Formats: sequence, C-alpha cells, structure tokens
Amino acid sequence: MRLRTIGFVVLAAVVVWFIAANTASVTVRMWIPRVTLPLWTVLTVTLVVGMLLGLIIARRRARRS
Repeated sequence: MRLRTIGFVVLAAVVVWFIAANTASVTVRMWIPRVTLPLWTVLTVTLVVGMLLGLIIARRRARRS
C-alpha cells in the first residue's frame, strides 16, 4: 500500500471516531432560523460540504494546467 492510502485510511478512521464521540445536541444558527441537531449530523454535513468544495477546486485547477 502507498503511504498516501494509509494516511487517508487513518484520517478517515479518526474522523469517524470524532463524529461518533460527539453525539450531544447543539443549536445551530443559520442567518435567521435556529436549528437543534445532533452534533454528529452537523460534523458530517460540514465534512461532506468541505470534501465537495475541495473536489470542485481541485478539478478547476487541473483544467487550468
């Protein structure tokens, strides 16, 4: 296995553990509405949005090269 693959697997395991360990409910304020959600939901949505934005930016940079 490549070092990059091992690093990704370790990072993914830490992310899953961190999300699973944070199960309390939190209130999130988005401009006007307030929403009460489990923290793991907020962390998962944040992770997915961040990954999608990273992929979009990486593809745009690859096209320029």
